[in-house]
Amino acid sequence: MALERKKLEEPGKANRILETINYSIMEYRKIGGSGLELSAITFGAWAAGGWMWGRTDRLDAMEAIRASYDLGVTSFDTAPIYGQGTSEEIVGEALMGYVPRDKFQILTKFGMRWDLAKGDFAFKSKNNQGKDIDIYKYASRASIIKECEDSLHRLRTDYIDLYQIHWPDSTTPIAESMEAVAALIKQGKVRYAGVCNYSAEQMAEAEKHLPIVSNQVPYSMVNLGIETDIVPYCLKNKKGILAYSPLQRGLLTGKMKPGYKFQEGDHRADLNFFTAESISRTNDFLQKIKPIADSKNVTLGQLVLRWTIDQPGITIALVGARNADQAIVNAKAINIKLSDEEIAEIDDHLVSLVHAEL
Repeated sequence: MALERKKLEEPGKANRILETINYSIMEYRKIGGSGLELSAITFGAWAAGGWMWGRTDRLDAMEAIRASYDLGVTSFDTAPIYGQGTSEEIVGEALMGYVPRDKFQILTKFGMRWDLAKGDFAFKSKNNQGKDIDIYKYASRASIIKECEDSLHRLRTDYIDLYQIHWPDSTTPIAESMEAVAALIKQGKVRYAGVCNYSAEQMAEAEKHLPIVSNQVPYSMVNLGIETDIVPYCLKNKKGILAYSPLQRGLLTGKMKPGYKFQEGDHRADLNFFTAESISRTNDFLQKIKPIADSKNVTLGQLVLRWTIDQPGITIALVGARNADQAIVNAKAINIKLSDEEIAEIDDHLVSLVHAEL
């Protein structure tokens, strides 16, 4: 974890700006020097699939996706494992017929199987029906080809804008996985290739076999680990960073209090971030930066999102929403403008938080 908030040199982020009819001003950023352009606030559809989040309401999720689009969010990240196909189905149903296909971007993934016992065993879980399932990280050529076809069907489209390996698979050579994606790109089923949760070394190996435009990795005010190696590598090699869990799965909204009760099946109940001590310590930090949020008439969550996408190397932030109201709040975070002095003030408080956690 980085203890010093060190400013890294970064080429200026080229943003295209669109003002929507709802008065939200969205920014669009090129990913890794490619032709792929994503909204700086991207909709993360893990919770839409229900799995590991307690429940899902299909209609609410669809309304959240459409509300996001209406406020300029054009990019939607999902994965087959999210609800074992449910999230992809919801994304496809919400967007197809609602928006012309060339007006939004679908980001999905491969390499997490619940229906095949091959590869690296990841963990045991339960599906949305409460049935026990075993999750494997597996990214062989044949598996990737099958997963792509299944995803295209669920998403109701004939191409994927960004296709990402979900987690490294030690049982399959990186070359085999990347060459399979290269074949899908050649066939027109995939536009660009990305990775998730890859180390800098793994990114360099993948790059030997096809151009990689991005790495999707966890990053938040309380999870700064990628600043050590991933951020410098991506800046040097002009790769996009797609930051997931920028609100640390709700912790950084300031809405949780010690003793918070999660719904049955919500994975957060077992994470160290959500102990009473961690919630209390984080809330103390959030109260210190709340005056900045108040001065701009925005929520703490919105302030945190703006800070995130203003960090060196961070191209976009993926944010989930269970309903339209949450989606609207997330999208409008883009309207916030932070001065260098305000960012420095937040960073000073953040250093104190990091030291308190050690």
